[in-house]
Amino acid sequence: MIHERLDMARETKLLVSFEETLSKLDVLVGRVIAVTLETGTHKPPYRMEVDFGKFGKRVSYGRFTQHPIHEVKNRLVLGVLNFGSRQMRPVTSGVLILGVQYPKTEGGDRNHLFIKEPETAISIYFGQK
Repeated sequence: MIHERLDMARETKLLVSFEETLSKLDVLVGRVIAVTLETGTHKPPYRMEVDFGKFGKRVSYGRFTQHPIHEVKNRLVLGVLNFGSRQMRPVTSGVLILGVQYPKTEGGDRNHLFIKEPETAISIYFGQK
């Protein structure tokens, strides 16, 4: 299979197949229902409680702090539910919340957190059923 690359600034990681990667992930839409700043870490993240409906509520710690807390609460996010917990010094994150890096930034300090708020109710599922 040939993939045409147009004006790429730098090389990407190795090409992987859908079956090896995305098909194994449970990527779900959840709503942030509570947010606080976690001050016990070197670079303070937000502690976000996210409601994934019938999949339950999960706690995630993420460095999305360029957004004020009032912008984070009640917003929809994408979460990977089956990565397992990750120890982040004194705290443990129970779900990976996906974000994208702002253009022209080197580190992960400027992640954009939110997906667009839908006009109507949505149901999104990218995992195995």
